Amino acid sequence: QYRPEIDGLRALAVFVVVAFHAGLGMPGGYIGVDVFFVISGYLITGIILRAQSSAAFSLTEFWERRIRRIFPALTVTVAATLALGCYVLLPAELEELGKSSIAQALLLSNVFFLRDTGYFVGPAELKPLLHSWSLAVEEQFYLCFPLLLVAFRNQSRTRQFGVMLVLAVVSFIASAYGVLIFSGAAFFLLPARAWELLVGCLLAAMPWKLESRPRCDGAVAAAGLLAIFLPAFFYDSQTPFPGIAAFPPVVGTAA
Repeated sequence: QYRPEIDGLRALAVFVVVAFHAGLGMPGGYIGVDVFFVISGYLITGIILRAQSSAAFSLTEFWERRIRRIFPALTVTVAATLALGCYVLLPAELEELGKSSIAQALLLSNVFFLRDTGYFVGPAELKPLLHSWSLAVEEQFYLCFPLLLVAFRNQSRTRQFGVMLVLAVVSFIASAYGVLIFSGAAFFLLPARAWELLVGCLLAAMPWKLESRPRCDGAVAAAGLLAIFLPAFFYDSQTPFPGIAAFPPVVGTAA
């Protein structure tokens, strides 16, 4: 079943991220990545739970579908970037680009850029594959999270929901604390970002059904959009992020 509102959220996320990098008056537009994380967690959990309910879930098939969805476009992007880099980059910069492309192939782009530079440091803006860090976080999540659902496949939906909730709370605490003591790791690494994906997972795994109330639904949706747009306009590179600052756009996306 096609979900136009999810495509709408994707478009919104792309818009604020591009506006951030283009300097178009959204200094906090990097929160678009957090919007994507929630969407990913929601969709992936729904896919797995539906397959498990019909006894048709296969880990290898799940991972194969992720590879088929992500890798063709990613391969073209990296290949085109490397080809262009041969013409426009200095040798040292081209070497760094090669290293970052290898890191992406190993699903470790986020670790590479954590060790190499910060997200808001001037030279980082000139690294062509910097944006691939968020894809690496998602790929790492796709490897780990299905194993959790397989381990708890015979448990009730309520218990599955409870396990996800505990993990989300632990990850959120790690994110909030990590921003204070090691902001780079909190920004780039999965343990401090997992709660954002898990919010989407919780939405898909709720053991109860929410009743639709048109007036209430509209108000919740409007509040959610506001929680995304306000940080995009008022956050900047000095905002401690993710941590508590990531809470409004993440919950807003869920809303």
